[in-house]
Amino acid sequence: MQVQIVLFFCIAVFFNALANILMKTSSLADAEKPIQANANGLFQTLFNPYFILGLASFGLALLGYRFVLGKGLKLSLAYPVFTSSGFIIVLLASAFFFKERLNLTQWIGIVFILIGVWLTALQMFDVES
Repeated sequence: MQVQIVLFFCIAVFFNALANILMKTSSLADAEKPIQANANGLFQTLFNPYFILGLASFGLALLGYRFVLGKGLKLSLAYPVFTSSGFIIVLLASAFFFKERLNLTQWIGIVFILIGVWLTALQMFDVES
């Protein structure tokens, strides 16, 4: 059963990171256009396919995260691992897809976060309460 929970947890982290990447993708064209604080601008945003997919990904991440919390994952440990893992995925994806440059400090931060996630994940399952 724990393998299934970890799998669902990883899928939820993936969809959360994907949602952020899709939101960025949906906003790329906005930099070239003037700000439209009107119904037309709202319509263009709401019906942007990347925006819609991003919302769906956030929803799937939320459902998966809720599911694993209900299966015994400790919130005090699951949330830091969830956000930290997503942070690393988004950071690396930003470098790969959007050509955002990672500096040495960011790489060192990734290593520390990975160590923290690993140490935290060792205690993630609520076995007694």
